[in-house]
Amino acid sequence: MKLSLLIALTGLATTFSYTQVDSNLSKRYAGTISNTDLKEHLTILASDSLEGRETGMLGQKKAAKYIKKHFSETLGLEPLAKLTEGYFQTFPITILPPKGSLRVNDKAYNFKTDFYYFGGFKDQTIETDEVVFIGYGIDDSLYSDYKNVDVKGKVVLMLSGVPKTIEKKGNPETWIASWRTKFNLAKAKGVKAVLMVDSRYDENSKSLAHYIEKPFTKLATDTSEESLPVLYLREDVATEILGTSNKSLAYFIKKSKKKPFYKPLNCKLQIIVNREEQNLTSENVLGFIEGTDKKDEIIVLTAHYDHLGKIDGEIFYGADDDGSGTSALLELAEAFTIAKREGNGPRRSILIMPVSGEEKGLLGSQYYTDFPVFPLENTVANLNIDMIGRLDEAHKNNSNYIYLIGSDKLSTDLHNISEAENAKHTKLELDYKYNDENDPNRFYYRSDHWNFAKNNVPVIFYFNGVHADYHKSTDTVDKIDFDKMQKITRLVLYTAWELANREERIKVDILPSAK
Repeated sequence: MKLSLLIALTGLATTFSYTQVDSNLSKRYAGTISNTDLKEHLTILASDSLEGRETGMLGQKKAAKYIKKHFSETLGLEPLAKLTEGYFQTFPITILPPKGSLRVNDKAYNFKTDFYYFGGFKDQTIETDEVVFIGYGIDDSLYSDYKNVDVKGKVVLMLSGVPKTIEKKGNPETWIASWRTKFNLAKAKGVKAVLMVDSRYDENSKSLAHYIEKPFTKLATDTSEESLPVLYLREDVATEILGTSNKSLAYFIKKSKKKPFYKPLNCKLQIIVNREEQNLTSENVLGFIEGTDKKDEIIVLTAHYDHLGKIDGEIFYGADDDGSGTSALLELAEAFTIAKREGNGPRRSILIMPVSGEEKGLLGSQYYTDFPVFPLENTVANLNIDMIGRLDEAHKNNSNYIYLIGSDKLSTDLHNISEAENAKHTKLELDYKYNDENDPNRFYYRSDHWNFAKNNVPVIFYFNGVHADYHKSTDTVDKIDFDKMQKITRLVLYTAWELANREERIKVDILPSAK
């Protein structure tokens, strides 16, 4: 871990002067980022003993202690006086174990076996006979605005996906976009709850088991508006609600294919969700490298160190997701620490912050931006690393790539710096596929940079795309491409170095899109 080098450098002078960004210096410290160190960190983070690093659980706490030890003992970074615990920003979380019941007329249905939900709504009891079927909830312009349809205060039964007659050609994931729009429209129209007929129930309930079976976790400090209750149903449960004694479910699907189809239903419905909450804590770990003449301006580097924990006794190791990004942060902290001890420290301060709770809904980064240790108005940029150690199917024969997301969303300066540093040093293929506003995966909103971006802090999200082991127990260290990981980590270093040392702070010159 180059500990002997760090100790040897401790006695060196720490006076700083900086006139212009020296690319030879950035190259020198990028060279300290090694495959050996990356692998050493990742082997520990994705080990059996850390049990998949689930937020609030023992494995996550062990990972936090490992990261803290690297900051405090290996690198000698000082604890932050602003934090009660020095290196930890501790945040409260509320855990709600999945539980619920559904009764249609006089027939009871069971959670997970017959229906499931994802838990982002408050506990409640709904008893009603005002249930309406609205087909796909869309029209030939793709989404219905429920014109002439009375859904306020009612429970609506919808079909999943979109009819093939209007599915966007060449975009098999149109249903993802329709799913989000359906619920937004339903909520805007005052719908009480949504029942979604899941035509792939067995497949989805299995592949999404870690979301369905695990407790729903939220920030205890979160006062944002609750989500609309959404239950996903087996087709036979939907048949019972439809009361299709004379008409099959297939009949209703057929009727809905070409135009909106609305039908009040004759049934009594009871939904009960009453969970016993548990209150725990989790931690962001902060390693701070103070700048020189521009030290009040901050560059924040993030990656999430939590993962999915254990499911049915099986460890979900999360080597790529996001042990790879966390290991990169530890190496970046070391590179900037060596630079500072050699008298070449950054002009602006660097905050290296592995965060927790990403897998539960970006909780750690949300807490930081809700209660920032350093003012967000002084935060120049956030560079976020989430999965950089594997190849996706589109690049299976080319490891020399990285997806960049968000670099041009808020700051032209940031995008241009990123492009220039890559062209000068790493020469990776910068793939902007997922930067598209119309990307149905919406990755821009799905990792920790988003909490900074929504506060007008320019961001870059470094991402290698998903692969066959994504969110599975098979995401293990032996499948990591450390050469690729090293190169991407060095690109982050080059970009952060330029941001930290250039004379002018980058400008926010692009208004964020309303979402």
